[in-house]
Amino acid sequence: MPQVPQTFFDALAVRTWCGLALRALGRAREEIDAINVYPVADGDTGTNLYLTMESAVTAVEAVFAGHGTLTGQQPPLADAAGAMAHGALIGARGNSGTILAQLLRGMAQVLAADGETAHTDGDGLRLALRHAADSARQAVAHPVEGTVLSVASAAADAAGDTDGDCGTVARAAYDGACAALAATPGQLAVLERAGVVDAGGRGLVAVLAALVETFTREAPVFGGHARVEVVSASGAPRVDDVLLCEDDPTAPQEGGPAYEVIYLLEAEDTAVTRLRDRLDALGDSLVVVGGDGLWNVHVHVDDAGAAVEAGVEAGRPYRIRITHFGLGDVHTTGAERPPRERAQRAVVAVVPGEGLAGLYGEAGATTVLARPGEPPASGELVAALRRAHAREVVLLPNDADLRHTAAAAAEQARAEGIRVALIPTRSAVQGIAALAVHEPERRFDEDVVSMTSAAGATRYAEVAVAERQSWTMAGICQAGDVLGLVDGDVAVIGADVTATARAVLDRMLAAGGELVTLVLGDEAPESVADVLEVHVRESYLAVDTVVYRGGRQGALLLIGVE
Repeated sequence: MPQVPQTFFDALAVRTWCGLALRALGRAREEIDAINVYPVADGDTGTNLYLTMESAVTAVEAVFAGHGTLTGQQPPLADAAGAMAHGALIGARGNSGTILAQLLRGMAQVLAADGETAHTDGDGLRLALRHAADSARQAVAHPVEGTVLSVASAAADAAGDTDGDCGTVARAAYDGACAALAATPGQLAVLERAGVVDAGGRGLVAVLAALVETFTREAPVFGGHARVEVVSASGAPRVDDVLLCEDDPTAPQEGGPAYEVIYLLEAEDTAVTRLRDRLDALGDSLVVVGGDGLWNVHVHVDDAGAAVEAGVEAGRPYRIRITHFGLGDVHTTGAERPPRERAQRAVVAVVPGEGLAGLYGEAGATTVLARPGEPPASGELVAALRRAHAREVVLLPNDADLRHTAAAAAEQARAEGIRVALIPTRSAVQGIAALAVHEPERRFDEDVVSMTSAAGATRYAEVAVAERQSWTMAGICQAGDVLGLVDGDVAVIGADVTATARAVLDRMLAAGGELVTLVLGDEAPESVADVLEVHVRESYLAVDTVVYRGGRQGALLLIGVE
């Protein structure tokens, strides 16, 4: 991570800030989780902020890597800022992460506006902070004071009253945010009763501290306590220490909605306006952020199905996450959530489409959905390993490119006391084979060996469409050609999906096989499965075929042969 202080906002400053912010949130994550009591006391605000920022960092690093490969220089500010905003948007988690994504988007809209040199100095940073705070407030259906919105507004106000370079403005914003954070218990009764400051606001203070470090090379030190004046129930003022690390906060709310629903949505602005009204009538904690056809929707409701249906009517929702707060938990009753007994063993798998997520889920696996071109970050895999809530976990990355990410996630989970076995599956069809022989009652090592053997005995292939001209193992392909990849390498170049798939299948079955698994993507021809099933039945005796619907999975067709 570059440590040279920046004097103005350019692409390198964006990269440095994002990296430092991720590090700061990583250090404060457990502390922030512990003080999370509003809007739901579910103890995940710090984790959600970290995962959101990790997604932003991944997107920025990808832009730098791609631009450096092509030109050997750093990318334009607009590209880096846009990647930061887009990465945060698609990776936003929870109420707090969704608001952080909108704050970063608001910053990017100003920093990248009107050319490379505009809005990059202290004046530009003031404008960016103001626009970020205002756009985040507008994204929340019913803004509440004493939350991250108040902290963001105070930071923008303090920056607006300051003259100077980016470092001076960033420092003023940070100081204003700290003062506003200390005041949050006096603005929101639930915080006062729990004896904590707002968790989302605490996270934003960490992000602004990283901004200060970016421009001054000095990280401001935030203490473990904030002394604030709180008005007691009798109306008399008193001064308390508001702990920033509370071990067991209790929830103040009663009778709240039972589900948190989050999804990305491809939709037009007019449809999103109608969606806001409908979701607002269904529940609370509504936050809709984004623009330019891509949105992140967050809401708490009792009818999760209705919230998803509203998204379907507005456009195309995907990466749908529905979390049940739980019967008798802190959100729905105001009582402490009883500890849940850990399962002995679980399976966590990365899957490329909604259809496979359902298939894996029915088999008992905890799934992480990977959108085409946007693989999950290590933090998302760690969160899934925790969510599995088991003493032993088998991790199936189902993608050769995820091996390092999965290994890093496994190491972190092991450090937290979870026994993790990473099976290096390179395709979702190998994961299906491994899951088919999974037996939780067996000894862990025996189960892992059996699953690894099943995955290794499954040859895999996929049929996809070439996006550009390129050299392959089978020759030069043109954009629009149909590619048949066997074990990750292009083996067939064709013009027809069905013919290419049949050629690929013949190559694989030439070496023998007993079972063919076909996973169809949404864009695959409807007839391809029937044609391939007939071909296998007529040409290969004693070979069975099973077909699954994968949804929007990137490849037109996944093929497995066991």
